[in-house]
Formats: sequence, structure tokens, C-alpha cells
Amino acid sequence: MTSNAHLSDVASKTGYRARLPDDCGCITWSDQDNATWQTLMQRQLGMMEGRVCQEYLDGLERLALPEDRVPQLADIDRVLKATTGWQTAQVPALIPFDTFFALLASRRFPVATFIRTPEELDYLKEPDIFHEIFGHCPMLTNPAFAEFTATYGRLGLAASPRERVYLARLYWMTVEFGLVDTPEGRRIYGGGIISSPRETLHALSDTPIHVPFDPVEALRTPYRIDILQPLYYVLDDLSSLHDLSRQDIMGMMRQAAERGLRDPLFEPVPGSARAKA
Repeated sequence: MTSNAHLSDVASKTGYRARLPDDCGCITWSDQDNATWQTLMQRQLGMMEGRVCQEYLDGLERLALPEDRVPQLADIDRVLKATTGWQTAQVPALIPFDTFFALLASRRFPVATFIRTPEELDYLKEPDIFHEIFGHCPMLTNPAFAEFTATYGRLGLAASPRERVYLARLYWMTVEFGLVDTPEGRRIYGGGIISSPRETLHALSDTPIHVPFDPVEALRTPYRIDILQPLYYVLDDLSSLHDLSRQDIMGMMRQAAERGLRDPLFEPVPGSARAKA
């Protein structure tokens, strides 16, 4: 399980340091880094069939990610630009809210250029390059998903700090941990699930609650970043995200604020604001 730390407290400390590209724009990854990527890739690829939506699989095929080494961002950019006009943006492990939203608004997806250590294969607080590239970038080749993400960035850039807390919930319940119904059955499209073996199995099991997607309710739903999610919102179709991007999301946010937060389905972390997110 990997959380999206771009949407958490940037004052938090990270033990990871982003790798910088050389004069040609390439990053030199260590043998251990490449071995970690290979382990993560092989583990997740073995879990995709029957669990992940076809739009993700189509994007994964377009990206043609290498299995034995960490990819270069320029290779990802060529595919994203050709399909939806997006590209990646190299960032450190943690970035401010303003930077995060500005990047999304300009169709640039932040990618932290570090990869987790072998000791943290299963859970990482910060989003590393595997989470961002394998988890999210395939979906960014889908026009509906790409448009919603850019709209989200524009809204977040103009939002107040309080409004951004609500928007973070919407992002969590869609881009990170969203499910979708398809003719073949219920499938995963959220990158936080797709990049996690435990969450991939958990999300489609009988353990969590599945709720039809309602943007106002998603904006009201608290979450924790350090647990398997107790609840997932399910889209009727991925085109619903494109429709949502054309609706009054900030008006929905005001409705959510009037109704107040839903009761959390988890125990709060004592003294932690994240438990109330």
C-alpha cells in the first residue's frame, strides 16, 4: 500500500532523496533500484487479470514499461503526450499543495524520482516512482481520466486551504482508490490500489464496503492513509469522470460541507489530523 503523500503534510520528513537526471535528462538507477522495480512489476503484473479495468490495461500496453529496470521519464512522456497531451514532472518525495495542483492543471503528473527500499516493498508513506508510473500513468492515457485529473488540478489551484481538504477526499476516492463497473464485472482503476498487492486483493474481496459513486458523499468521506481501505466508491463507467469534470464540483463541495463528514469506518489515530482527513 502506498499513499499519495503529495496530498499530505509537506512538513513531514522523508528518508528518501530523489535522484537527479544527468545532462541528457536520464537518471542512473542502481542495480538494487532496478531489482526492486523488477520485483514490484512482476508481483503486480501477476495480479492484473480479472481485477483491473481494460482502460488501465490498454494504457499499460501503450507505455510498454520495462520489467527489468526503472523506466526513464522521457519514454513515458512520449506516450502520454501522444495520447492525452500529458507529461510527467520530476519532483522530490514531498511537494507543496500549490505545486501539486499547478502541475495537474498544466497536465503534468508529478513523479518522485526515487524507489522504495526492499524493506518497504509492501507499504510506503511517500509515493515513489513505481506508485506514480505503474499505478497512475497508464490511466492518464485515457481521455476521461486525464480530463478529470486536469480539472481537479485547476480547481485545487484556486481553492482555499479548507476547500482543498475536501478536494483531497475526492481525489482519494477516485484517482487513488476508485473502482468501476464494467460489462466484465467490477474492476480497479485507482492507482493506490493497482500499485499495492494487498490492496488489490482486498478491494475486490467481500471485506470492504462498495458504494455507488456519489461525488458529494465522496467529498464527505474521511479516510486514513495507513490502512486497507474500509470503503470504495464504484463508478458506473469511466466516462462518469469526464461528466464530473464538467459539473460544478465546488458547488458539490459546499453541499458536502453543509452536510458534514460521514462517520469514519476506522479507528482514528490519536492526535493525528490524518484520521480526520
